[in-house]
Amino acid sequence: MISSDYTVGCDAHKHFSLFAILDKRGELIQRIRVDHAPGEIRAFLSQFPEGTPVALETVGNYYWIVDEIERAGCLPLLAHAAKAKIMMGNIHKTDKLDAYGLAILLYLGKLPSVWIPPGDVRDERELPRTRMTFSQHRARVKNRIQSTLAKYALSLDTHSDIFTPKWRRDLLAAVDRLPEETARCVHQQLDILDAIQEHIKKLEARILERIRMTPTMQLIQSVPGPAKVLAIVIDRELGSIDRFPGPKNLSSYCGLVPKVKASAGRVHYGRMVKQCNTYLKWAFIEAANVIVRQRHHPNWRGKYVVHLYERIRRRKGHTIAIGAVARYLAEATYWVLKKREPYREPPHWKAAGKQSLSRSARVRSVANMGPMRSAS
Repeated sequence: MISSDYTVGCDAHKHFSLFAILDKRGELIQRIRVDHAPGEIRAFLSQFPEGTPVALETVGNYYWIVDEIERAGCLPLLAHAAKAKIMMGNIHKTDKLDAYGLAILLYLGKLPSVWIPPGDVRDERELPRTRMTFSQHRARVKNRIQSTLAKYALSLDTHSDIFTPKWRRDLLAAVDRLPEETARCVHQQLDILDAIQEHIKKLEARILERIRMTPTMQLIQSVPGPAKVLAIVIDRELGSIDRFPGPKNLSSYCGLVPKVKASAGRVHYGRMVKQCNTYLKWAFIEAANVIVRQRHHPNWRGKYVVHLYERIRRRKGHTIAIGAVARYLAEATYWVLKKREPYREPPHWKAAGKQSLSRSARVRSVANMGPMRSAS
């Protein structure tokens, strides 16, 4: 149980928050609605002793509420919304039950809390998160242009990125062969693409200017795939690696594990889970795509991650192979940060020939936990 005179549960909405306050015996002594006017939450919480714990759901607007709680001298605790509701038995949701239930879980010491990054980290994370959003917009525009060209059987004779300056002249020549209005639309999309790319460059420059490289980021960079910007994204989103009991927990947090349905001895693996840190998921998948794009380069051909991608792609296709590589990178990141040692290639995978290593063997290799054997 919490050793505090009061425990507070907060159910935040867009324009107001509902608070439930328990005394040191766990009895409800007050329910109150506080409007989201400047300073109102801080003024309300200032009546409680310094360090009073306040439980808050992981809602989208929690940043400023956490700031208000901290300025009032209280201790904010962010609850995992889905897990908290299950523990509270909230089949039929009501606002008052949410605030009271959070306070009860907090009082009992059962609150499923998640990490709250410091204020400066919350601020800095907006830089790489915005870059990720722009990158997604860029990918959508590129896909639409390529789809339009494919409608008229137009393509460039290359496996490279056709949107690089090297191929711009050939791309424009292909666009000019489209029907008049279609070509006009594609030219506008190219203008948008150039604008997005320029903003991404500015964001990357600001990221590297604002956030200094740390030994932790350098360790992340030792893993195949992540360059400076992705290493910063991963570092800022992960926080301390000690938050995760093991590599599987990190993979799950990143959404790089499939849904599993088991019944009558049969196991079915579905799509990757959606409840996750989407920014980390994107970062590791982006790192996996970097590997795929570079896999034919002489410096990359002999790397295990390329072997892993090619092996799974042949059996299950590109998408599943990318997911497998992303998960491997996440687990490798866990071990390099946990052991504070740079990434090393699995020492025995080449000796395995065409036989694939088991996943547990790959993990042991990254962790340097002992000898590996090829899977039979």
